[in-house]
Amino acid sequence: MHVNRNRIIYGSLTLSVLLLGLASRRFMGDVSFVKDYVGDGLWALMVYLGFATFFNQWTARAVGLSTLLFSFGIEISQIYHAPWIDTIRATRLGGLVLGFTFVWSDLLCYTIGVGVGWLVEAYLIPARYQSLSSYKL
Repeated sequence: MHVNRNRIIYGSLTLSVLLLGLASRRFMGDVSFVKDYVGDGLWALMVYLGFATFFNQWTARAVGLSTLLFSFGIEISQIYHAPWIDTIRATRLGGLVLGFTFVWSDLLCYTIGVGVGWLVEAYLIPARYQSLSSYKL
């Protein structure tokens, strides 16, 4: 199946999820469920939408599998602690992207985030972006 996602819509969705994730960390930091689980799901959803933006002709399956491989790879990399990577993790951006410690439950959160991305793409977006397909970047 040939896919041609509208980059303006997907880029806007990616940015929206990014801002929602940052807001969940800043304003809901005391709520442990949000801090421990929702942020990780939003991170994976943001990566899914970002991949869909940049690789706008990939199938949803390819975007989903790539996002899972990327997210799981980042999580598994948290087992490795060397001074150079811990220095990167000590920065705000490095910590948000690379994380700090490996947690098994994060893998489930990433899977749910990718699943939400796939469901949103499959059931909510198509009718809206097809009419704008001539405005691709």
